[in-house]
Amino acid sequence: MKRILTAIIAGFALFAQSYAQDMEVTAQYYNRTMYYPSSASDNPIYVHITVANRGTETLRFKLADDRMFSLDFSVVDVKNKELPLTDSIIRKRTTQQTVYFREISLEAGEEYSFTENLKDYVTITDPAVYYMNVVFYPELYKSKFSDAIESNSIILEIRPSPSAAASSIIPVAPVTAEILQPETIPPDQVVEQTIIARQRGLWDQFFLYMNIEEMLLRDPVRNRKYRTASASERNRMIETYKADLMQARIDTDVVAIPERFTIDKTVYSQTEGSVTTTQWFKYNTFYEKKRYTYYVQQRDGIWQIYDYAVENLGTE
Repeated sequence: MKRILTAIIAGFALFAQSYAQDMEVTAQYYNRTMYYPSSASDNPIYVHITVANRGTETLRFKLADDRMFSLDFSVVDVKNKELPLTDSIIRKRTTQQTVYFREISLEAGEEYSFTENLKDYVTITDPAVYYMNVVFYPELYKSKFSDAIESNSIILEIRPSPSAAASSIIPVAPVTAEILQPETIPPDQVVEQTIIARQRGLWDQFFLYMNIEEMLLRDPVRNRKYRTASASERNRMIETYKADLMQARIDTDVVAIPERFTIDKTVYSQTEGSVTTTQWFKYNTFYEKKRYTYYVQQRDGIWQIYDYAVENLGTE
């Protein structure tokens, strides 16, 4: 009997090791936007989950029709305190019921993807910075001791719920006092309008298609400080960053004013893209020529600049 028990335990260990070697689970946001501590239906947090076979043999696993029996989301704050599960998932897992599933087979190099709403799994009540990863159960969830594979960890930022006070920072057209609203224009037009706005000294239009928060986070020092700041402190950091840009105290390349420019190349997918430009900057007796590459993301149908790179091309 003892030998049989030992063999069973060894079999489970080998089984778990095989999954750990061959299965890779990755998580990324699907149509990422602003996230608030509101309901799952009003402000969902969709996560795109991919299960991949990184081994050389056929990989088989079970996937429940109700994904709550196939995965968990582990979400912890900066103090490593884990957020609680929703009442719905607790109720389902503690109620005796039949779990319907299908067996998925992946050949070497194949992947299987699906999307889940994080808020269906975890209760989020407070704005803060969290760290999230997916816990996937290849043989379904039976208890907290079930064999599992963990995904990569990604940062989850929950912002304070928007209020009427937020309208004070909405950019306004200087002549008509009309509230400026970003339009659903392609990335090349976003970059073109941003550069022209800078040439004309129109700061509201310059910031209209710029993700100021992501631009601020490009600097490692500001990034660390921002991650641990309160909501009000973050707002102050963003406003200070904008003021410093306007005074050309920091990130001077992005606010430099070219005399002329060309849009050379635009490449983009459904959510990410880049726009390459050539820009000429006039000095007394020559022009300095630079290649600017602007990196853009689409959020809620609007393309925004979130990063850039500059390459010197010499003088003319």
